[in-house]
Amino acid sequence: MTIKNVMEMIVRDVLLSNKKELKLICSCDRCLNDIMAHALNHLPPRYIVNPDLQPYVRVMHEADRDGAINILRVVTQAATVVKENPRCSHSQLSDKKIDIDT
Repeated sequence: MTIKNVMEMIVRDVLLSNKKELKLICSCDRCLNDIMAHALNHLPPRYIVNPDLQPYVRVMHEADRDGAINILRVVTQAATVVKENPRCSHSQLSDKKIDIDT
């Protein structure tokens, strides 16, 4: 038996469709996964056992205007947290100061 949290797919869709608007400093897999993990920790899970119900549950969330706005709000907050505290190697390279005198 496989149990699936449909909220993972919903958050991934919201994140990927709003990447430009979120003005991410880095969109590497590590940063995107950190954003998703942070957002999912602040949203209720939506578990299903029957994979055939996945589209139905997703449509229900998309049709719920308040729910969709809340998911976007949580993803936006997560993106802000990750932007301010990146943990990927790309951000560490840009944080290094270059000494021009050497």
